[in-house]
Amino acid sequence: MKTILLFLLIGTTSITCFGQKTLDDLLNLYNTRSVPYVSVEQLRMQQANGNPVILDSREKNEYEVSHIPSAIYVGYNEFSSSEISEKIKDKNTPIIVYCSLGIRSEVVGEKLKKAGYNNVQNLYGGIFEWKNKEYPLTNASKQATDSVHTFSKEWSKWLEKGLKVY
Repeated sequence: MKTILLFLLIGTTSITCFGQKTLDDLLNLYNTRSVPYVSVEQLRMQQANGNPVILDSREKNEYEVSHIPSAIYVGYNEFSSSEISEKIKDKNTPIIVYCSLGIRSEVVGEKLKKAGYNNVQNLYGGIFEWKNKEYPLTNASKQATDSVHTFSKEWSKWLEKGLKVY
């Protein structure tokens, strides 16, 4: 019995100690920073000064719940850099890619860079950070919404504002 309690105590402590405590910790675990980050505040300023192309690299059901206004759905599993090349001819176009937190979007950003795009940035904290700063979102009907698809219950802990949708 003591062995089982010790095992449970060690297991619980390990989860607590090794769990990600900050968004920086989480992103450092999964990302290499191969695509430079842009903050949500910087994106808001860029939108006001010239509208960069914003690409949503989440799945379609996530995008339909909510997305950053003017974002173009490109997906993750079905992402195609050749389709992007047809839509965005100028390889110098400022492009900001986002997902829930900034992990999948780094992968898509890397694919864009391989396709020759040289002005690609990854939105730090993704749509979760965008909503946490209380910036606007729209749904598939182009109506304002507070709902955010959180990908999973595990990831939902990073969304502090808005309505969580699974």
